[in-house]
Amino acid sequence: MYIGSRVPVQEGTMTRAPHTCRGTTRAQVPTMRFFHHREFSSRPHLLAAKKQQGATVSLVIPALNEAATVGAIVEAACRESAGADALLDEVIVMDGSSEDGTERVAAGAGARVCRACDVMPDMRVPEGKGASMWKSQFVARGDIIVFLDADIGDFGPHYLYGLIGPLLLDPELQWVKAFYRRPLVLDRTVHDGYGGRVTELLVRPLLSAWYPELATVRQPLAGECAFRRGVLRQLPFSSGYGVETQLLLHMYRRHGLSGLAQVDLDSRRHRNRPVAQLALMSFAILRVFFEFLREDKEVSLPPLSDELVRAACGAEERVRVSECMLPPAETVQAVV
Repeated sequence: MYIGSRVPVQEGTMTRAPHTCRGTTRAQVPTMRFFHHREFSSRPHLLAAKKQQGATVSLVIPALNEAATVGAIVEAACRESAGADALLDEVIVMDGSSEDGTERVAAGAGARVCRACDVMPDMRVPEGKGASMWKSQFVARGDIIVFLDADIGDFGPHYLYGLIGPLLLDPELQWVKAFYRRPLVLDRTVHDGYGGRVTELLVRPLLSAWYPELATVRQPLAGECAFRRGVLRQLPFSSGYGVETQLLLHMYRRHGLSGLAQVDLDSRRHRNRPVAQLALMSFAILRVFFEFLREDKEVSLPPLSDELVRAACGAEERVRVSECMLPPAETVQAVV
């Protein structure tokens, strides 16, 4: 409940009819579009389209204890927001109460830093990635809102061109999601093809079982995405780690696949998280998925626990995962 008030490949065809969200017929399920970031590498072309439309673009980076990487990302992004021919109109870091100096580093690199706890404080929203993204709608001014994770280790301007370009050049598209190769780094050894553990062990199997047309989204948990502002404001947000899954499901229900573009950004390296953190993320995603399933498929489910049980080495531990669903921004009176 709220608080506060054909699928994938262009060159192929499906061999079986897809499951669909309630209210969507199989005949309405179109193909997704795929691009490579190089298709949008012409800066003059993008700037001309931006100027012609009178569009503004906000970059939002939700961050929690990412001082090691956020500075380089912000510095590179701010170079795209300088001068009369800026691709970005603002660079915002939404800080989720970091304790490692993330706020100081981001501000020093040129970002406008907003403390998530200071935005919409009367909502009493649990802190989390999704909450920071949701709150950013009340401080960002752009017609297009781009989200980037703060732990990218190999960030470059192609992230921005690739995410913004499709929305500037194709009015039918409503949002863009990145995909990439995700190597896993363990003990300084790079294992190609082993990244995306939560995606491949949890999310893709769930989507395959209930929404197989969405299982072909290359990186369903990618934090690198862009939305038209009006579309984003119509969406509820999960307050925590379940936000990418929740946005994917709700965008599909509202707009199908025709409004989605996937853009190949080649490769992405980031801080690989330990299994204990991945378990919390997986639990949050699982709860979001089943709550959506209960509503969309009218599946009868018992109340879902909000406690993750750990029983390693014979010691039992219960960890509460505090997430809630936040209402569409368009329904909320902003008090920033």
